Amino acid sequence: MKKTKEFLIPFIGLKLGKHHFEYQINKSFFEIFDYNEYQDSNIKVNVVLEKKSTLLELSFKHKGLVNVPCDLTSEDFDLPVKGRMNLIVRFGEEYNNDNEELLILPHGEFEIDIAQYIYEMIVLSVPLRRVHPGVKDGSLKTEALTKLNELIVKEVKKENKQEENIDPRWDKLKQLLTDK
Repeated sequence: MKKTKEFLIPFIGLKLGKHHFEYQINKSFFEIFDYNEYQDSNIKVNVVLEKKSTLLELSFKHKGLVNVPCDLTSEDFDLPVKGRMNLIVRFGEEYNNDNEELLILPHGEFEIDIAQYIYEMIVLSVPLRRVHPGVKDGSLKTEALTKLNELIVKEVKKENKQEENIDPRWDKLKQLLTDK
């Protein structure tokens, strides 16, 4: 993963209180993480950093669209996504990010990189099963669906000849099952 200066927040020079940051996320953001499941994206991320005397509280919120293929039809469509996440940053002896809601930075750190947290928040907000809205309401018109509708079997022909040639011994055996 490449580092980007855009997502580094230098908190050392900030006054105590709330500070607002806004980011516009597109496909190039996901290329930083070598993640190419989305054809395109347009997501607005708002970050509120509340600086207190001994810790930092970060509130992430995002809303927007990701262009993904439908799992049923492979047609691309814009899927709306939204979500929120909170992160508490404390200071300690060594760096520790084992807990997803708590980050411990070593004393002396002066900035925090939030790119990984934004990435995880967005990727986890996209559902595992992605179905085009046109499939749900029946309004999707694709080449593949048109061809399938042309190939639907209109009539089912019954073969009565096979039923006429049944050996009468089978009827006696079937009778044994029903006469119990």
